[in-house]
Amino acid sequence: MFARVLFCVLSLPLLLPLAAAGAAEPLSAINVATEKVVDGIYMLSARGGNIGAVVGADGIFLIDDQFAPLTPKIRAALDKLPGAAGKPVRFVLNTHFHYDHTGGNENMGKAGAVIVAHDNVRARMSTDDFRKEFLATGGNDVQAALPVVTFNDRVTFHLDGHTLETRHYPHAHTDGDSVVWFRESNAVHMGDLYFQLGYPFIDMARGGSVTGLIHAVNDVLARADEKTLVIPGHGKLSNKAELNEYRDMLVGLRDKVAAQIKAGRTLEQVKAMKLTSAFDERWNWDFISGERFIETLFDDLSKGHTHKEH
Repeated sequence: MFARVLFCVLSLPLLLPLAAAGAAEPLSAINVATEKVVDGIYMLSARGGNIGAVVGADGIFLIDDQFAPLTPKIRAALDKLPGAAGKPVRFVLNTHFHYDHTGGNENMGKAGAVIVAHDNVRARMSTDDFRKEFLATGGNDVQAALPVVTFNDRVTFHLDGHTLETRHYPHAHTDGDSVVWFRESNAVHMGDLYFQLGYPFIDMARGGSVTGLIHAVNDVLARADEKTLVIPGHGKLSNKAELNEYRDMLVGLRDKVAAQIKAGRTLEQVKAMKLTSAFDERWNWDFISGERFIETLFDDLSKGHTHKEH
């Protein structure tokens, strides 16, 4: 019920990631789980978006950092990883601006980490809407949380034998999404371009679109192989086969809704058709039901978005 109420408050889309993460449970009760992806690379899961961690002799590189109150627990979980105890977090790369991925920036930055993100992430984090929600979820100083290094398309990091290739995908989940490939390890962190646990949230109010989301997923699939490990923004560690299933769901529903819009159907008529029935068992969840996802697709596609993707 809490998630459903928040979903209806479309004027406050920044509340949505918190609802997705299960806001009814206090952050103090959350534990941080760690999972090895490959040697030196780990996935940390707690309340918000999944964190990627690269551990090496030079220090730690994080991809996203969840909520500010969780920073001590995240640091404690990092210290338990092989070779990580006491090593500094040198960089934090934000996959996008939502505060369940950027809420720890302030703490990490003040501890010495360099915060990096796409240009649009800093712009989105500089708005009054973001500041209010950042403060409401445990942050204190938005200025200290802002990325200090931004890029407009791609950036590559070279750390301890790892090459981290980062690429921006415009107008997908938001207008500031980035994917990080671990080149030598055949693994990728997709941020919220991939909701492994259910129908995705597309933040159209912040530049997202289903066309851009599908483009980004297709681009990752084109590079992946059967052994590629995929860290999603939310959900369990995944692989190409499961990502392909996600893409097929997106394309299938996008095409079904587009056909009904072309035929002149109204939103209520399309919802009554139960177009998600074949997908709901796998993808339906309390944050975004099949009906809610149909509403998103109808709203997006009926506007005739023609975002140019690269």
